[in-house]
Amino acid sequence: MIISIASGKGGTGKTTVAVNLALSLKDVQYMDCDVEEPNGHLFLKPQIEERVSVGIPVPQVDKSRCTYCGECARVCEFNAIVIIKEKVLIFPELCHGCGGCSYICPVDAIEEVEREIGIIEKGKAGNIEFIHGILNVGEPMAPPLIRREKRFINNHKTVIIDSSPGTSCPVVQAVKGSDFCLLVTEPTPFGLNDLKLAVEMVRKLGIPLGLLINCSDIGDRKVWQYCEAEKIPILLEIPTDRRIAEAYSRGVPLVEELPEYKKRFQDLYSKLVPSQQT
Repeated sequence: MIISIASGKGGTGKTTVAVNLALSLKDVQYMDCDVEEPNGHLFLKPQIEERVSVGIPVPQVDKSRCTYCGECARVCEFNAIVIIKEKVLIFPELCHGCGGCSYICPVDAIEEVEREIGIIEKGKAGNIEFIHGILNVGEPMAPPLIRREKRFINNHKTVIIDSSPGTSCPVVQAVKGSDFCLLVTEPTPFGLNDLKLAVEMVRKLGIPLGLLINCSDIGDRKVWQYCEAEKIPILLEIPTDRRIAEAYSRGVPLVEELPEYKKRFQDLYSKLVPSQQT
């Protein structure tokens, strides 16, 4: 089973939930798809065993063959290639690697070369199979790296995917294809506003969803009212606890600092897959 963890806004405790759920189960693969700022490794402290470079194909023009006809620039939807006074300007950061320019070139003057956008690291964190992607600084596109990372999904394990916050393309890419999406929120006006956006995103992807409310004893009851109206199951509530914050600040997982939470995360999982053993 593939379980994605997402949230409409940052700071709700998404990574905390993903890490501690992974630590509470057996035969787990933890996949950090927040490639712009992965931080699951700070808590799981994996032993990295393999690094894989990830790139996208970008155009390279043979000027001796180019006729400057402009077909490549015409077909590019992202303005990554421009013809100006018999000069070909290429902007690699804008290129989506679709290959349209090389395909349409009438004189075969364009070939594609690999440009690294990040790396994928694989390893072990105890009994957990650990994978995360790291996008190179300055790179504008995370989805190609996330797509490549998800090729390593092990369908023989319970897969926990930690996505980035929000509802943008990287989140969609991370959540897409999962069997269940666990949304993490907090009972505040901002939390509710962004939760509604996240629910809309997950429903458009056609993925079953449930909610975990963090810091459940702050704010008001509008998140509960929204979930009741939208028939969204609330699977777990975690109250504000200074011990949790202190453990987090030291990079100590919640289930190690407060072992009673391990059973609570196992119970959460059993609600998703009642027939499987934790």
